[in-house]
Amino acid sequence: MVPGMLMMGAKDRLLPPSVPFRFFASAVVLHVAGWGAVLLGADTLPGFQGGLGPALAGLHLITLGVLGMTAMGAAFQMLPVATRRQLGPLWACRLTWWLYTPGVVVLSLGMGAEHVGAMHAGGWLTVAGLSLFGVLVGRNLLQVSDLPGVTRHAWIALASLLGLAVLGLLLVSDVGVGFLDRRGAVAAAHAVLAGYGFMGNLALGFSYVLVPMFVLSQGVPDAVGRQSATLSAVALVLAVAGLVLGQGMVAVAGGVVGLVAIGLHLRALLAVLESRMRKRLEPFFRLVRLAWILLPVSVVLGMAVAVGGAPELSAPLWGWLLVFGWLLTFVTGILQRIMPFLASMHSGGASGRPVLMSKLVAERPLAVHAVCHGAALALGVVGLMAGSVPVIRAAAALGLVGALAFALSAFLVLSRLIAQERAAQPSKA
Repeated sequence: MVPGMLMMGAKDRLLPPSVPFRFFASAVVLHVAGWGAVLLGADTLPGFQGGLGPALAGLHLITLGVLGMTAMGAAFQMLPVATRRQLGPLWACRLTWWLYTPGVVVLSLGMGAEHVGAMHAGGWLTVAGLSLFGVLVGRNLLQVSDLPGVTRHAWIALASLLGLAVLGLLLVSDVGVGFLDRRGAVAAAHAVLAGYGFMGNLALGFSYVLVPMFVLSQGVPDAVGRQSATLSAVALVLAVAGLVLGQGMVAVAGGVVGLVAIGLHLRALLAVLESRMRKRLEPFFRLVRLAWILLPVSVVLGMAVAVGGAPELSAPLWGWLLVFGWLLTFVTGILQRIMPFLASMHSGGASGRPVLMSKLVAERPLAVHAVCHGAALALGVVGLMAGSVPVIRAAAALGLVGALAFALSAFLVLSRLIAQERAAQPSKA
């Protein structure tokens, strides 16, 4: 489907801006908190393979806080536009935030402070919010018969969400009890379902809509979307089964199938870029392209973890490139584009003319974020490979500076929107 056709009448299907932007604002704040927690726990990151403390809290502030919040906000807003079907009652969308946000905060604080009670309370609240989100998205998808590239990936994401929630509760319940015989394998399967299953498939599916729309190009053929979704599902089943059952080569087979799915996906998106009408790519695409490179690299490292190759080195490197490399790079790239895009679409109440995106975007803070984020990723890899705490601490500090710059850019989008709207109001005689 042509992206322009998707946007026809899109403004009529937009939710009130308070719904998606409360998720995006939470993601921006927790982005800062996540890097701050990683900085506090930097001394535990060399050879990290699990364990409570600030590092684990920071990991979940990024995954649940930044990635999960962004996924929810984008899904609530973009699915009704893409599918041309209403998502659900507004009170349920708002309730998702009220359940999920305190859940993530309490769970992360419990992990950082090693407080089991807080972890249990936060875990159940988080799962409640995720479950309501899954029900709302599932109701929307049941009404859709077209857009197979988007909907099939979304269904895989929801199935993965169920699996990661169950495994996550098992891991929390196991703390201090120890009933899981192979806790490390369960944690790895949880990470696969979260990083590649839930967030990964949402990223792949939404990319088939967002990338053509942002660059003004033809959409990805439905056949490609169906193929990449099918291969992604097979890859996840093999990888998770191999990890849980202790069959490393089965998990590796899942990684190989996953690489084929990624290859199909990236080839289709590169074709979209080649046929685009907007010849100059915006700065956010630098982050998106970097994420595209790091995605298959993270899968290869995950395969090394599955066969037990130098786990004290491969495991933390895999986690770093999966969460901070592929996922956080992609999400912050898309988030810095989608926030002013939605703000522009929601504007124009008084004059009827929407505020141009160019009037809302703060380029300099975003440039600072891109440089700091890239440097943090590189230093983190060096620090983990060398086992150097000072280098890892420097990486986390740069990540924190980048997160603060990103937060400033988000604040400027809002403040500039308010200023432009006030300037467009007719003056009173």
